[in-house]
Amino acid sequence: MTGVGRWHLLLLVPFLTLVTPWFNSVEPRLAGMPFFYWAQFAWIPVTIACLAAVHLRTRPPLGESS
Repeated sequence: MTGVGRWHLLLLVPFLTLVTPWFNSVEPRLAGMPFFYWAQFAWIPVTIACLAAVHLRTRPPLGESS
């Protein structure tokens, strides 16, 4: 296994959701839901995209054993 490449740095993006002072507010509301909750849900597609990009860019080519 090789060292951490540039693509692996994308795995740090989902950790931004753990910085709760950025999300600890009620306003703005979306369909009556406080910002803290809907912002967490909004990060789900971002996290999926980051994980998919890292997986697709760092996996070995088909037919090559790891």
